[in-house]
Amino acid sequence: MELSQSKTVQPGAYVQKPGFFRSLNAIDWLYGAALLAAALFALNRYAHHMDIYEQVILVLSAPTFALLGWHWKPVRWLIPLVAVLALWAIAQYGGAIDAANQKFFLKYMLSSQSAILWMSALFVFSTVFYWLGLVSRSNFGGAVGSKLCWAAVVLGWTGMMVRWFESYLLGPDVGHIPVSNLYEVFILFSLITAMFYLYYEARYGTRQLGPFVLLVIAAAVAFLLWYTVSRDAAQIQPLVPALQSWWMKIHVPANFIGYGTFALAAMVGCAYLLKSHGILEDRLPSLAVLDDVMYKSISVGFAFFTVATILGALWAAEAWGGYWSWDPKETWALIVWLNYAAWLHMRLMSGLRGRVAAWWSVVGLLVTTFAFLGVNMFLSGLHSYGEL
Repeated sequence: MELSQSKTVQPGAYVQKPGFFRSLNAIDWLYGAALLAAALFALNRYAHHMDIYEQVILVLSAPTFALLGWHWKPVRWLIPLVAVLALWAIAQYGGAIDAANQKFFLKYMLSSQSAILWMSALFVFSTVFYWLGLVSRSNFGGAVGSKLCWAAVVLGWTGMMVRWFESYLLGPDVGHIPVSNLYEVFILFSLITAMFYLYYEARYGTRQLGPFVLLVIAAAVAFLLWYTVSRDAAQIQPLVPALQSWWMKIHVPANFIGYGTFALAAMVGCAYLLKSHGILEDRLPSLAVLDDVMYKSISVGFAFFTVATILGALWAAEAWGGYWSWDPKETWALIVWLNYAAWLHMRLMSGLRGRVAAWWSVVGLLVTTFAFLGVNMFLSGLHSYGEL
């Protein structure tokens, strides 16, 4: 009888890791199957309300969010939880928009305006606890801040889903994805920035960046609340003709992934500058970690912003008959793109690092903010859908 010989792995020898799909477990596959089933159910029930492009987007959303959930595990509970809360809210409407002011849970928790107000409050509380944790060197403050940030994300996405439904309750000609005006995109910006931050928080195992990133989210929330009160911006309005296009469903989210990650990179740049000057030096992550987060955020943002710019050109050709018209919004979008293209070029070609890179990312946020808001405030053009 021949005895089998065990093989020992020599120190330093290469050990092949299992492939990505082989590393998935039963829960991962169940999550992916549930997303596919939900997409197919929605397609079967609501396909007659959609054009072919919207149907393709719906079908592709299943593998997209499956891959996201496989790579970042919290998404596996975030999507079902938001779906349950949104569907519960929708069921309470009973087909009447007036129910938002009549039923307790809708009025005080799950109507779009209520959920978004809760989101705003939770982001502010999250900012406070993150800063308390940083200043006092308390893990408790950071932990509470992180949980409050997650709660804000849940209620924010729930509010967006319910708002989408509410727009159709007002009329089939009014219904649209809620990314069409400043009120809606500021919510989108806050949620995207928060989710990217939470990913990096888990990826690098540090909550010391939360105080800085949540500051820019809190600023967005402050603007959102001011805009809501002063302009009654929470009211759902019909789309102007140029926005009645399926392009809006992909152009705007891609754009705001860029805006959100650029903002995140700028706030990490602020943390880098403080640490490099010896301020909060013993409380912040290493300069190498800060530099890496800044680089990865700008890389992701640049990729999505590039896609958004291309999609915007295609949309412009359909809406206005030309791919580029040097409209102020288009011109400043190009300036933003060139700024971050130059940052990445210098990083890859010349090894851009340190304070120069950090200052550049901070200045980049100012440029991006003007492209986002300043154009609406001081300039006019074809993109005049969100004036202040």
